[in-house]
Order: sequence, then C-alpha cells, then structure tokens
Amino acid sequence: MARMNSTSPPGLPFMKMHGLGNDFVVLDLRGGGDPPAAGVIARIADRHRGVGFDQMATIQADDRADLRLRFWNADGSVSAACGNATRCIARHVMDQAGRDRLSLRTDHGVLLAEDAGNGLTRVNMGQPVLDWRAIPLAREVDIDHLPIDGDPAATGMGNPHVTFFVDDAVAVDLAAFGPAMEHHPLYPQRTNVEIVQVVSRDEIDLRIWERGTGPTLASGSCSCAAVVAAARRGLTGRRVTVNVPGGVLRIDWREDGVWMEGPTAHVFSGVLTPEWLIQ
Repeated sequence: MARMNSTSPPGLPFMKMHGLGNDFVVLDLRGGGDPPAAGVIARIADRHRGVGFDQMATIQADDRADLRLRFWNADGSVSAACGNATRCIARHVMDQAGRDRLSLRTDHGVLLAEDAGNGLTRVNMGQPVLDWRAIPLAREVDIDHLPIDGDPAATGMGNPHVTFFVDDAVAVDLAAFGPAMEHHPLYPQRTNVEIVQVVSRDEIDLRIWERGTGPTLASGSCSCAAVVAAARRGLTGRRVTVNVPGGVLRIDWREDGVWMEGPTAHVFSGVLTPEWLIQ
C-alpha cells in the first residue's frame, strides 16, 4: 500500500462543532478566502451527501473586535445570529489563545463571550429587539400578543422569533406547525418558532423550529427569545433554565443584554475535497 501524502490536502478545511446537539460547520477564514456560495452551503448541509449541519459559520479577522462571525442556515440563507455557534467558536478560540474573554462582531452587534467555568461558555447575545419594524414584522401590532391563533409573542435576537406558550409542548405536531408559522405572512423574512411550556418561574421546556433549517435539538437565540417573551408576559423571571431536547441552557436577561450559558463540543476537523465542491 502506498503511503498517504503527509502534506495537507487541497480543498476547504472545516470544523464540526455542536452545542447540545445544535450542530455547525465552521470555516476559519482568518487567513483569507471567501465563504462558499449559497448553493454550496446547502450541499454541505446535506446530512447524506455532505457533512450536515443546522447552521454554518465563518470566522474572519476584524478591526473592531477579536473576531468577525457570519452565519448561514441549512438552506443557504443568511442569519444574523446563532447563539450556540457563537459559544462554540468562542470556546475554541479562547482555548487556542489562552484567553477567558473575547469580543465577537456579528450582524446583530459586538457580542462578548467569557469562560463560565466547569467547561461552560457564556455569551452576551445583546439586547432583544422589541420594535416591530426591526424584528421585522409586516405591520404594526402588539408584539406581546400577536394577532395569530395561539396568542404568541414576537421578539428579535438579530433574527426574528415567534413564541407560543402551551400546556404540553410535546403534544404539538412540530413537523406541521413549524413550517406554517415560519412562513406566516406577518413575518416578511420568515421566523424561528418556539413552543414553550412553563415549568416554574425559573424553568421552561422548549421545542424549536429554526428558520431555514427545521427542528433542532437546541438553539441559543431561540432560547433567549423564549425567555424574553416569557418574562415580558410575567410567566417567568429573567433568569431561567431552558430545557431543550439536547440538554440545558441557562439564560439571564440582564441590563446589558441577554446572557446565554451552556456546554460546547468540537467534534472533528476535516477537509471538503475540491472535486466535491465544484460538483
């Protein structure tokens, strides 16, 4: 058998990461290069013919923060925020650099990340967006009580959200309900969908349908939006344990923004071959 070439193969290097099963392909472009086109991103997201992910993220250099992050959904559409990917990347870079704090610029603003101890990472996702124009919604409405069956609430976390409060989150047919709400005409840019069951003043159960992706085991921005909506309704306080299908996130809506804390994992690194990329 011929020896394998010990040099790095050509192609597109990537990292596979996840936060509570919410999984990502991450491209480190700090050395240069451009993100793939939307069609290629969607092919990378294919769990049978590509790598598979809920979101893709790129890391780039920035002159206003330690890093510049960009995000895409599994269908190739752009997302301004992805909380779990932000935590995963922050953890990776902090470990690389031997640091316990980072600033990360996203389309939602400059976010701060820090080591929370015990292997956990905490990110300030910024202030929630509570103006109907900026969420965005199609017209002026009461964002805490939308004119949609089920009396949901609207929140922006750099991406749009609709949050429903139910007695039994498991009973909701998410496969049918999620797509219908994602494409509701009140949301011109589509929306993430949260199904919340309030357990107590400081705990909720959450099921998630992500815009451009579908059902996910976890979502940082969805967890933040769900807690903001629940707190504004008076159903919970502002420090809440969020139980998602993939595990537990802790959300703390403070004066300086919505902080999210949880575990991260760097699963493996790989290289997409040039032949596959040009198919």
